[in-house]
Amino acid sequence: MGKNTWVLLYCLLSIPNLALTMGVGVEEKVDGAIPVTTLSPPEGNTTFLDGTTWCVALAGVSQDDLQNALDWACGLGMTDCKAIQEGGPCYDPDTLLSHASFAFNSYYQQNGNSDIACNFGGTAAVTKLNPSYGKCVYAAPGSVGSAAPPLLSFIWWWKLALLCLLLLYLRS
Repeated sequence: MGKNTWVLLYCLLSIPNLALTMGVGVEEKVDGAIPVTTLSPPEGNTTFLDGTTWCVALAGVSQDDLQNALDWACGLGMTDCKAIQEGGPCYDPDTLLSHASFAFNSYYQQNGNSDIACNFGGTAAVTKLNPSYGKCVYAAPGSVGSAAPPLLSFIWWWKLALLCLLLLYLRS
């Protein structure tokens, strides 16, 4: 094989690894006491049987446990928590219980509405009562994107592949 062929082969084999080191790869969730994504939503999915459900934080649980679960949901759980940040539609009331409920429900909706996606170390439970209030609208089934790997990593891979091809062309 010629030098250009080796460069092209190297680029194509290196791009997925490069994409991961650039932070555009799929993040894995850490396994632990906090729930993880279930792979088959119909199993244990209460929305298929009893209608719409939401996940809310339980009153009366340890504040430390609730804070740890909220931190996990907004961090490793990859939940979008912008709505509960200051100025967001769900910031008020500014309570740990309210903020945790919003984050837990977002995670629950993104991860197939299964009972295990609404556990958070025993700090949350499924409810049939819509917890939305005022401008704060809690996600319901079908209103939130799935937890599938983002399209972004796929797009970056192709951009990098095209960049390698362009560099290869310019070198010849």
